Amino acid sequence: MFKAAIIGATGYAGAELARLLLGHPDLGSLVLASSSAEGESMGSVYPNFLGGSGGAATDLRFVDPVSAASSADVVFSSLPHGLAEDHAAAVRARGALFIDLSADFRFGADEAAFVGAYGKGWKRPELHAESVYGLPERYRKAIAKARVIGNPGCYPTSAALGIYPALALGLARREGIIIDAKSGVTGAGKEPTKSTHYPECADSLAPYKIGEHRHGPEIERTLAEMAGGPVEAIFTPHLAPMGRGIVSTIYLPLAKTVDAKALREIYADFYKAERFVRVLPAGSVATNRNVRLSNYCDISLHLARGGRTAIVVSAIDNMVKGAAGQAIQNMNIALGLDEGSGISMLPPAF
Repeated sequence: MFKAAIIGATGYAGAELARLLLGHPDLGSLVLASSSAEGESMGSVYPNFLGGSGGAATDLRFVDPVSAASSADVVFSSLPHGLAEDHAAAVRARGALFIDLSADFRFGADEAAFVGAYGKGWKRPELHAESVYGLPERYRKAIAKARVIGNPGCYPTSAALGIYPALALGLARREGIIIDAKSGVTGAGKEPTKSTHYPECADSLAPYKIGEHRHGPEIERTLAEMAGGPVEAIFTPHLAPMGRGIVSTIYLPLAKTVDAKALREIYADFYKAERFVRVLPAGSVATNRNVRLSNYCDISLHLARGGRTAIVVSAIDNMVKGAAGQAIQNMNIALGLDEGSGISMLPPAF
């Protein structure tokens, strides 16, 4: 049994982590931390926790972050970008596992790339040098040995899983890739803004941060490692009028012409050992509805321009496979547990 702590548990990702961890069969204890809600109960902030897990969730009260992280076997940080380093250093010093859901540890040792995307430098570059990017389908062996894990962003997870086989096998060209992605409003975080105000986002599909979204550099960095060289991709995010979910429609110029059957067989074979990636049958289209509240990534495959362009649709729940679920998947791997423990639930039928 393991002890877990969540720093920043009042945010959407932190609350989702708590919900999922409370159903983990190997959880011994859970501590929640929040500087803004210290002393309050989880149920008072999120009423869905009232009476949950046999009443145990009702008794969970927020403590300060330092004490929460002092004795846990695994510490999840769901703080805003730029705040994870000191907590990671303290956890790492005593040999425990630190999993960060912000962007702070997503760039490995490449501080320049992080500064370019987030405008801040690092205080502890040695921690970043040893950190591992937490995309299990690509870095599972490294995750198993890691003590500091940078959980991928939600858009990058959807994009990377949709593109990985094509780049790794040399099927797609490294330039001209277009990622057109739509996300639910939870992807913008818990703090309300004008664009996430209901009258602004309801009944509307709005592109935003065109050509300058912070996930762009993360996506290109990941794709380059998958391809073994530089990759040029245009990424455009959209805010969709739904609570959760991401659907990425990806246009891949192909290095050679393929037919639909061959393309699907390539992807199905590539992901045949991956329990959370579902390559859909021919004629199906991946949608956020069919992955909602689950850790699955659904991928559907289509062709255009006489088989010279692949259109890959990749769908995830941004709060699960795009955040909390993937963090638990990484924890399971790093602690030597069954990879699907606590996150193997199927999506609801409706």
